Amino acid sequence: MLSSIHHIAIICSEYERSKQFYTEVLGLEVVREVYREERQSYKLDLALNGQYVIELFSFPSPPPRVSRPEATGLRHLAFAVDDVEAVITHLTTHHVIAEPIRTDEFTGKRFTFISDPDGLPIEFYEQTTTH
Repeated sequence: MLSSIHHIAIICSEYERSKQFYTEVLGLEVVREVYREERQSYKLDLALNGQYVIELFSFPSPPPRVSRPEATGLRHLAFAVDDVEAVITHLTTHHVIAEPIRTDEFTGKRFTFISDPDGLPIEFYEQTTTH
């Protein structure tokens, strides 16, 4: 029935700020950018390693997302990485603060979290145990 995840849709409050974060800080590639006049909305299609993964939307005055306390619904977006410390070093150069590295008690793999410009939790999860 299901074959894969097609994409994740994210609504941002400040389009240019979020576009810069997802493309320049996280390194996602722009596939297509469209301004939809009837909705006063941008739609930015982003890819990771050539695979379409995120639709970034802007809408006039969207309500803020509740992240804390954690609310019902989609909790976070997670990216697989080879080296969580290297990711933290890269993020620091862009003035993005990561939480302390934790270890998954079930897999032994390391991970950390950041927040995107609108407070969406983003996780970086090591694919292999290297430490």
